Amino acid sequence: MEPVMTTPEIRFIPIDLSTLAETKGRLAVFVAPDGRMDQAGRRANRLTRGAVARLIDSERFSKAKKGTVFSLAWPTGLAVEALDIVMLPRNSGPLDTRKAGAKLAALKGKSPLTVMAGAVRHPGELALGLALRNYDFEVHKSAPEDDDSTGNSNGAIEIGHKEPEEMTAALETALAVADGVHFTRDLVNEPANVLTTTEFANRLAEMASLGLKVEVLEEDQLAELGMRTLLSVGYGSASPSKVVVMEWMGGEEDAAPLALVGKGVVFDTGGISLKPAAGMEDMTMDMGGAGVVSGTMRALAARKAKANVVGLVGLVENMPSDRATRPGDVIKSMKGDTVEIINTDAEGRLVLCDVMWYAQERFEPAAMVDLATLTGAIIVGLGHENAGTFSNNDPFCNAFLKAAEKEGEGAWRMPLGKAYASKLKSRIADVKNVGGRDAGSITAAEFLRRFVKDGMPWIHLDIAGVASVKSDTDYAPKGATGWGVMALNRLVADKYETE
Repeated sequence: MEPVMTTPEIRFIPIDLSTLAETKGRLAVFVAPDGRMDQAGRRANRLTRGAVARLIDSERFSKAKKGTVFSLAWPTGLAVEALDIVMLPRNSGPLDTRKAGAKLAALKGKSPLTVMAGAVRHPGELALGLALRNYDFEVHKSAPEDDDSTGNSNGAIEIGHKEPEEMTAALETALAVADGVHFTRDLVNEPANVLTTTEFANRLAEMASLGLKVEVLEEDQLAELGMRTLLSVGYGSASPSKVVVMEWMGGEEDAAPLALVGKGVVFDTGGISLKPAAGMEDMTMDMGGAGVVSGTMRALAARKAKANVVGLVGLVENMPSDRATRPGDVIKSMKGDTVEIINTDAEGRLVLCDVMWYAQERFEPAAMVDLATLTGAIIVGLGHENAGTFSNNDPFCNAFLKAAEKEGEGAWRMPLGKAYASKLKSRIADVKNVGGRDAGSITAAEFLRRFVKDGMPWIHLDIAGVASVKSDTDYAPKGATGWGVMALNRLVADKYETE
């Protein structure tokens, strides 16, 4: 099946107030909290015979929070199906502007949308918000007989601006980032019978058309490299385990790359340590870390980032069978450490440890970030608002947390320490793969820390709570969020890109 791409058509156009009366679909204008209207707002007010002014004078408007969108259905004097009035201060920052765009996109449906943004300070952020929220995942639904559309991105979005040509670069960047986020969401939303390890690898291989160098390592190559812990996770599945390596070398020729490593368990039954049936259908998202790495690499390539970044993802399926790894087995990692398998449902760290070691051996990166839907414990601790952030390097970690804050993606630093690592001591091997119920996300991070070379700046992101959620977020409908693509893209832009 072809990958599902839903990034909408968005373009900036000159402001022409004379066409407002005939505009089709939906029309959006901006009004300040004090009731001040820009030119487009005043024109819309005249055409609707004072409807905008009546809204501004209402108690509902006076009590509303900034960013609120008021919709007037089938307004008199306009041809649109709805006039959307956004209450936004003229000095609003990038995130508030982005969220306003996302709210408009959430209301848009499949209709065209015209946004008159003459007084908006950050039109590029407005475009990004519109693009991020203009998303659905309906590829597996049957379309109604009278509807040949395939999602809410059909109606184009036009943003009226006084200097549309000058917005070209900002729009291209916004659409590149949104495309990476949507790619991640599409991967995470796909059911496991569609997104097999082979299909996942094929979709990543297709990104070579963007300029990425993509290499797929098959099981015989992984065995030769000594990736035994990764391979052990997939022993019980008929789907072949793979590692996909993506390279984007847009920076200085000799500069060491940033390495991004993602857990790609396309479905996780728990293996022999079988999960309960209730909720197991959600384990289609257990490749979320690999999804974020893939979407980030796509965004970097699409916007031609002037940085060197490598993305590596371990793709496996964790199934029970007569070949599956058993609790009590001892497996030797690529590094050489032996691992006693206590629980086969703690499989993500077995995938990551080999890929992390391989990334360091092959690329000698400047720093490394791994991402995984690793533990339920992080959801208990942080809910669905923040990813757990673990690091051995304060400046590197602070740079990421700053990037995440800029992009409005929640991340919270968690502790590491010898007392936690001691919980992983094994009687018969170098280390156990679990350390008990208490501090489960921290002991998982400590397990991974064993596979970080001395002096290597490293961040582990446990995204189990933020990769896919049960309700709408600011930028996404319920389901896959694409969390992390924007933060990692910002980290690259702020810390690793050359002028």
